[in-house]
Amino acid sequence: MKRMLFALASIAVLVVFALPALAEPLPVTVSIAPQAYFARRIGGDRIAVTVMVPAGADAHTFEPKPSQMAALQKARLYFAVGIDFERAWLPRFADVNKDMTIVETDKEIVKIAMAPHSHDHDQDADTPRAGHDHDAAKAGTDQEHAQGAAKAGAGHGQGAAKPDAPVAAPAGHDHGHDCAEHHHEGLDPHVWLSPAQVKIQATAMRDALIATDPAGADAYRAGYEAFAADVSALDKKLRAAFAAVPEGQRKFMVFHPAWGYFARQYGLTQVPVEREGKEPGPAQLAAIIDEAKKDGVRVVFVQPQFSDRNAEVVAKAIGGSVVGVDPLAEDWLANMEKVAAAFQAAMK
Repeated sequence: MKRMLFALASIAVLVVFALPALAEPLPVTVSIAPQAYFARRIGGDRIAVTVMVPAGADAHTFEPKPSQMAALQKARLYFAVGIDFERAWLPRFADVNKDMTIVETDKEIVKIAMAPHSHDHDQDADTPRAGHDHDAAKAGTDQEHAQGAAKAGAGHGQGAAKPDAPVAAPAGHDHGHDCAEHHHEGLDPHVWLSPAQVKIQATAMRDALIATDPAGADAYRAGYEAFAADVSALDKKLRAAFAAVPEGQRKFMVFHPAWGYFARQYGLTQVPVEREGKEPGPAQLAAIIDEAKKDGVRVVFVQPQFSDRNAEVVAKAIGGSVVGVDPLAEDWLANMEKVAAAFQAAMK
């Protein structure tokens, strides 16, 4: 009898100590805040998400701190999105945590070129007008076979660094590492700003979560379906908002050309102020203002990661307005709603 009681007590102790481990959320790291929104919508309470690029930082030039590199050692998954800093840092992330799976959520997305500043860059003839080409949007949203999961490769450990100082970027990082092969110079990385492309990224996240945590498969599928439904509803709303916009008012001006996929999906054209990552000189600025007047541009988009000085100059010269929209805002759905509302107000 005593043996039986002892055995039962031992089993009870083992169960009690095992419960916290079973209830531990799956640690996931993402590059930017909008991805955290996607991941949480899909994973819910089963995952714990860490964002690598903090609010207000420039995702193109970001360098992680030693504390972030140390925290990365706990991650089971890293969701990459194809932005510039990943080209340098994915190999280092792989070295820090060889058990972490790096998932290239943008792998199945056909990238477009970054918008150059020119005077004849009207949208391509095959770009769908909002509300007129649902098949084109469906082609983007139906690509639900996007699994970019790949185990990170081996390499060398990081060197010592001062506390809280950014870790030095690895030398020669642009060449010869599988984790960075999907980055291509001159292509637009802002794929999270288009509902059609977001569904592709969400599919990759769902599949990677299921592969890593099969016990949560039903929860991940349900989370994905609910999120995908919201994305589809948003797309429908945005198409309705832009369908009646006159042809002469379909251009909008941005300081940094982050909205190329958004513009393509809704039959718009973005006109960037920035040229090859640099602010324009006086002569270039004058030419931009003349173009904006000719094209009937009435809105200049700015984002908190860049100076709005030149945007204010252009807006004043054309009698338009400056609208602050953060492409890295975490509440992705609300941010897209904000974009639609800003266009509706400016294009009436």
